[in-house]
Amino acid sequence: MEIVCPAGTPAALRAAVKAGAHTVYCGFNDETNARNFPGLNFDRSEMRAGIAFAHAHGAKVLVAINTFPRAGEQTLWHRAIADAHHAGADAVILADAGLLAHAARMHPDLRLHLSVQAAAANADIINYYAEVFGVKRVVLPRVLSVPEIAAINAETGVETEVFVFGGLCVMAEGRCSLSSYATGLSPNMNGVCSPASHVDYHDDGGVLDARLGGYTIHRTAKNAPAPYPTLCKGCFSAGEKTGHLFEDPVSLNAEALIPQLLKAGVTALKIEGRQRSKSYVAQVVGNFRAAVDALAEGRPMPKGMLTRLSEGQAMTTGAYRKTWR
Repeated sequence: MEIVCPAGTPAALRAAVKAGAHTVYCGFNDETNARNFPGLNFDRSEMRAGIAFAHAHGAKVLVAINTFPRAGEQTLWHRAIADAHHAGADAVILADAGLLAHAARMHPDLRLHLSVQAAAANADIINYYAEVFGVKRVVLPRVLSVPEIAAINAETGVETEVFVFGGLCVMAEGRCSLSSYATGLSPNMNGVCSPASHVDYHDDGGVLDARLGGYTIHRTAKNAPAPYPTLCKGCFSAGEKTGHLFEDPVSLNAEALIPQLLKAGVTALKIEGRQRSKSYVAQVVGNFRAAVDALAEGRPMPKGMLTRLSEGQAMTTGAYRKTWR
């Protein structure tokens, strides 16, 4: 299976390729992509150089243009699609139907992938995107079990890509009103979820308070692991209970499920983390590449060493194993 790896910077792209990534995904340094943070992403010359580097080492590059344009301001997104095509991108990752239509019409030889932001979770809608826009691959939302993924693959000829490591989102794939309410910036339109510019930390008698947009999200004891302050993974008081009411601060790790995902017909395994360091990217990519290579060669998969890289030093298989059913 194809390993699809994140790159938030040119250095991370090179690290991912050197660590064995089959494919790297990245975005331009503007609000056309869903990781629009200061200091991250690629300008046009960096994108061209990054794609050339990846191709020289036998890897592919996917450009994420996966936010939703504001009405009447789609020119920025149209330009991003054209620039990705001219830079030699192997595919663009889109979520908006208008952008899909534009890309299919104006760049008919450009391969189109459907972003997880589109939340396409059944064969009917996936087949629609393929028939109308020529979509070749869909990134499935992180709400499906392995049997559900297998059922989708049995009813569609579109390639499927699934997340196997990194952050989780309890919303409909980034359509988060909580973050928008607290910061005034939308994950799906401005490309920023819980932006660092709105994060503050305060030492309160040895207890670390983490705030987002003025709201206290966590209170962490000294030297205890402190997750990044996102609202969905924050602590809330409801009745007499205070705790993680939406989601615990854990990371997805589906490494042990790779054989099942292969059997389910999955084409590509996606690692989340464009905001992470090049060291993080290299370690996670190397681990998953070793696992996939071992599986392809009929050898036992190596045991992972990824716990220390996870959010809150805790992991879950998410919806892949719906143990609550």
